[in-house]
Amino acid sequence: MIDTTDLIRELIYQIRLGEDSAYEFKSVTTKSNKVEQPHRDSIADELAAFANARGGILVLGVADKTREVEGIARENLDMVDLWLANIASQLVDPPLPIETRLVEIPNRQGEPRPIVWVRVAKSVFVHRSPSGYYHRIGSSKREMSPELLARMFQQRSMVRLIRFDEQLVPQADKEAIAPELKARFLRGDLPEQTQLKKLYLIGDDESGTTRLTVSGVLLLTPRPADFLSSAYVQCVAYFGTERNAEYQVDAQDCDGPVDEQLRLAFNFVKRNMRVEAVKRPGRIDIPQYDLAAVFEAIVNAVAHRDYSMHGARIRLHLFADRLELSTPGGLPNSLTVDSMEANSITRNETLVNLLSRYYPADPVSKRQNLIERRGEGVPTILGASERLSLRRPLYEQIDHTELKLTIYAASREKNGLLAQFTAEE
Repeated sequence: MIDTTDLIRELIYQIRLGEDSAYEFKSVTTKSNKVEQPHRDSIADELAAFANARGGILVLGVADKTREVEGIARENLDMVDLWLANIASQLVDPPLPIETRLVEIPNRQGEPRPIVWVRVAKSVFVHRSPSGYYHRIGSSKREMSPELLARMFQQRSMVRLIRFDEQLVPQADKEAIAPELKARFLRGDLPEQTQLKKLYLIGDDESGTTRLTVSGVLLLTPRPADFLSSAYVQCVAYFGTERNAEYQVDAQDCDGPVDEQLRLAFNFVKRNMRVEAVKRPGRIDIPQYDLAAVFEAIVNAVAHRDYSMHGARIRLHLFADRLELSTPGGLPNSLTVDSMEANSITRNETLVNLLSRYYPADPVSKRQNLIERRGEGVPTILGASERLSLRRPLYEQIDHTELKLTIYAASREKNGLLAQFTAEE
C-alpha cells in the first residue's frame, strides 16, 4: 500500500498538472446524506474504463475543470466510501475490486480538505458498465468499438484464444506467495524467480512489476478466492433428495490452494456418505460411492473448470440418493458429452501440467501423481460408479456454461457388490 505522505505528495503534483490517462477528478455534491453528483452510472463507467485499460486513480472532491480542491464534508466521507463500494459491486459486471483511501490535501488557500482517493487496477476480466464497454484514452473514457472489444476479449482470454491460466492477475503481487507452497517447485541452482517464471506461475506486467498468473494464484496462495472470488468448491450435504436448507446436514467451502480444495472436498464426501452392510456370511460393506471415482470427478472439476467465469464456483451437493458435481464452463473446443469417454481435451494446460508433475496423488486413486494425463478419468468415473450402483453416471451440459455430473448412490437393495460376492462363491 502506498505511504500516505507519498500519496498526498503525488496528489498535489497531479492536481497541478490536471487529468491524464491515469487520473480522473470529480466534484461531489451531497444532500440529505445522499450523493447527488456525480451520477452513479457515470462513476461506474469511469471505474470500468480504468479496469479495461491499464488501471488508474479516481479522486473525488477535486473539480475536473478548475482543479480546485473542494473536498467532501467529513461527516459524509463514510457515506461516499460506501456509495463507491456499492457502485463497483452492483453496477459493474463482473464486479470490480477497488481500493479507497480517505486523506486530506490543501486547497489553494492552504486549508486542508478531505477527499476520497480510489485506485482501480488493470483487470484480468473485461468489465461492462451501465453505458456499455468503456476504456480509457488520454484524459477521457471512450466506448470500445466492436473490433477493439473483440481484441480485448482475445487478449484477456475470455474466448479461450490465449490460455487463461497463464494470464497475470493484476492484484496478485509476489508477496502473496506462501513460502511453503512454492517450495515444491524450486529445484536446482537457478534463481527462484527464474524457476517460477519458466513454470508460468509468475510474470512481469507492462510496468515491470512481478505478478502471479491465474495458475500461480491457484497453487501458490493460501486462499485463491482473495484474488479470483469464485475459485473454491462449495460442498453441501442434504438429508433428503431435494435442495432444501431445512434438510442441510453439513456444509463447507473448500477455499485453499487447489490441491487442498481437492483434499477437503474428497474428505467431505467420505465424511457424509453412508456405508451400509450385509452379512453373507461375513460382513460386506456397501459404500454409496466408489471413492476412486469421486476422487477423479473432483480432480477433473478443479483442474478443468473455466476460471474466467466470474461468480461461478464448483458446487458439490450430496443427497440421500445421489452426488451432484457442477463445474463452471462449457466443454472446451469440439468436446461433447457423448465424446467425453473417448476423448480428452485440457482447458487449463499450465495448471494441469503442474498438477501432473509436482503433486503426488491421494492413495485412494492408486496413481503416482494427482493427475496422470492418460485420458482415463471419465472412463473411471463412469465404469467404477456403474459397477457399484448399477446405474451409469449422467453428464449434462447446462446452457453451455456448466457441466453437471450426477453419480447415483449404491444401497443394500441396489449394488453390484453382492452379485460379485455370489459369483466368487
